Amino acid sequence: MADLKHWLSAFRLRTLPLAVSSIIVGSAVAFDFEDRTGPGHFSESVLTLALLTAILLQILSNLANDLGDHQHGTDNAERVGPQRAVQSGAITPAQMKRAMIVCVALTFTSGITLIVTALGFSVTTLAFLLLGLLAIGAAVKYTFGRNPYGYAGLGDLSVFLFFGIVGVCGTVFLHARHIEPIILLPAIAFGCFSAGVLNVNNLRDIKNDKASGKITMAVRLGFDAAKGYHGILISSGLIALIAFTALTFRAMPQWGWLITLPALGTHLRSVLRAHDPASLDPQLKKLALTTFFTALAFSAGLILVA
Repeated sequence: MADLKHWLSAFRLRTLPLAVSSIIVGSAVAFDFEDRTGPGHFSESVLTLALLTAILLQILSNLANDLGDHQHGTDNAERVGPQRAVQSGAITPAQMKRAMIVCVALTFTSGITLIVTALGFSVTTLAFLLLGLLAIGAAVKYTFGRNPYGYAGLGDLSVFLFFGIVGVCGTVFLHARHIEPIILLPAIAFGCFSAGVLNVNNLRDIKNDKASGKITMAVRLGFDAAKGYHGILISSGLIALIAFTALTFRAMPQWGWLITLPALGTHLRSVLRAHDPASLDPQLKKLALTTFFTALAFSAGLILVA
C-alpha cells in the first residue's frame, strides 16, 4: 500500500489554487450582482460546494494524468519536472485506477449536491448535470485511455472552457440563476491565464512530448511560435480584465488586481526570452500562483465596492 505522502504527491496539491480561481471569481461576480440588483444572488452553500467539486475534479484529472502519461510512455527518464507516482512505482496502476473510481464517485456526489442545492429539480438541473458529466469525462480523458484529447492538441481548449467560460459563468448562474454577457470578459481572462499555465507546462516538456507522440499545442506550433501564442494568451487575459473593470467601474478597489501585473510581466518576459525548454519549469508555478492571486485581488475589488 502506498504511503500517504505518495498519494498527496499524486494529488498535486499545488495545482488546486488554479482550479478554484474561476469559482472564486464567479462567486465574487454573483456577490456583486446581489449588491446591484438585490438579495438572493449569492449563496455560501453554493460557494462551498463549488469549491469542493472543483478541487475533486482537479484531483481526478491529476490522478488520470499520472496514470495516462505512464500508460502512453510519456512519463520517462527524459521528462522534465517532478517524477510521477505511477512512473516511480510508488503507486501501482491498479491502485491508481481504484483511486480514480473513488474520486469519480466523490466528484459526482459533490457535483449533483451542488446542482440540486443551487437549482432544485428542473430542466436547468438536467442541463447542469450533463455539463458536470462532461467535466468529469474531460478530467479523465485528458491523457488517460484510448485517444486522449490531450495527445491531439485539444488540452488548451478544454482548459479555456472549463477553467474559464464554464467555471466563471457556470458559478455565477448557480448563485444567481442568470448571467449577463459582460461576465464573459472575466471568464475569458481566467480561461486564457489557465490555458497559459498548461502552455508553459507543454513548452517545458515539448521535446519529450514530441518524442513520445504527445502532440500538444506547443508541439504543433513549435517552440518559438508557442512562446508567441503564450504572449497572446496572457495579453488577451489582461485586456479582458481591463475591459471588464473599466466597463463596471464604481470605485478604485476594482483596480486592485493590477498589483499582480508586474509578476505577469516578468513571467511573460521570461517565457518569451527562453531558449531552453527546461528553464521554463519555475514559470509553471509562478503563473499558476499569479493567476490565483489575480483572482483573489479581482474578487476582493468587487466585494469591497459592493
